[in-house]
Amino acid sequence: MTAVPALFTTRTAVGEEDLAACFHVRKEVFVGEQEVPEEIEYDAYDAGALHVLALAADGSALGTGRLLHGPGAASRTGGEPGTGSLGRLAVTRAARGLGVGAALVRAIEDAARELGLDAVDLHAQTQALGFYERLGYVAYGPEFLDAGIAHRAMRRTLRD
Repeated sequence: MTAVPALFTTRTAVGEEDLAACFHVRKEVFVGEQEVPEEIEYDAYDAGALHVLALAADGSALGTGRLLHGPGAASRTGGEPGTGSLGRLAVTRAARGLGVGAALVRAIEDAARELGLDAVDLHAQTQALGFYERLGYVAYGPEFLDAGIAHRAMRRTLRD
């Protein structure tokens, strides 16, 4: 039986080069495709966030996401202790449909567990609700606008 090589890997971003790759993907997806103003795409939370990166076998960046935890997550999670905030999940157009987004979510959840968090909140664009529901997230609260795009808050408990 022949082993099938992985199409991509995920890892925690380490160093300036990885962070630049994360920001490049976010700029391509959010600023370029969704027309989010660049001045609001990057924020003060980036410095303290845990960033995750998906890479193709050739080393090119396919996707990214971040986890806010501790004091940085409080404003996104209603201040609930033990809850992290998943955000800025972005997958390049060429990598969509390959499972990159789901792999990034699972990698962020694994990192949250390692940090001792009990749950992960996120603000999902309404067009992505089904994606997150398939991964075990449950929507709560009313729809709201963020950067002019409709969103809903969602949560997944990490511990049974």
